Amino acid sequence: MDELIPIGRFARMAGLSVGALRHYDELDLLRPADVDTATAYRRYRADQLETARTIGTLRELEVPLDGIRAVLAADDPAERRRLLDAHRARIDARTVRLRRISHALHHLTEGKEAIVPDRPLPDPALDAATERALAVDLFNRVWSLLETPDRTPAQVDEMIHAAHASRHHWAAVGTAANLARGEWQCSRVYATLGRGEPALWHARRCVAILEESAIADWDIAAGYEAMARACAIAGDLAAARAWAARAQAACDAIEEDEDRRIVQADLDGLVLD
Repeated sequence: MDELIPIGRFARMAGLSVGALRHYDELDLLRPADVDTATAYRRYRADQLETARTIGTLRELEVPLDGIRAVLAADDPAERRRLLDAHRARIDARTVRLRRISHALHHLTEGKEAIVPDRPLPDPALDAATERALAVDLFNRVWSLLETPDRTPAQVDEMIHAAHASRHHWAAVGTAANLARGEWQCSRVYATLGRGEPALWHARRCVAILEESAIADWDIAAGYEAMARACAIAGDLAAARAWAARAQAACDAIEEDEDRRIVQADLDGLVLD
């Protein structure tokens, strides 16, 4: 245990590169036990392997270096769990956003939706292209804020207002499906913030628009999923399970595998216990 291990051998034992070990030394994340003053050659103790392997595992899980530093410094297991749970929440939010982007791209490549829909100019002063650009940009900004770690109160305000603003601009140039998706995003924002009443309000509006316009397939399945999530956040688990069952039935009936996969991923993320 007292024998010092050369950096090359230590790197192989830890599953890291020599360059990574040098980088972690420079960042004061993993200091070697000994550095030769003449050659700057680094050597490590065997009991440093656990820390090195922990760093490697966390980097594979895309934990940022500052986050790894905090995890290593946390003596309390509960604090470590809190830090890792926070990273998982960020990954989950990013995953949802990327699934939605992939879904939108799928519809564009399959020709189901036009990149620039042909719609009449709205009554307001803004032209249709500007209205649509604002709606899309605000919609995407909301996803960016949903995956922002440790949002500030100002960012929470921005996220809420951006979701509503996106829905407002879709009202000028969007289809019924755009309106429903805007309501779905408003509901997701409030559900993420743990606010049951507004999450329910917008989920109901989403489902109402879809049903009034006879829009089915993945949109209606997503609307039912929003109802299940909102009911769960509001504390009505019986209603949440009922809506989840409806959402699952609608999801199973989705025609395309790609669309079904997107909705199923959201359903799998519901907490109904």
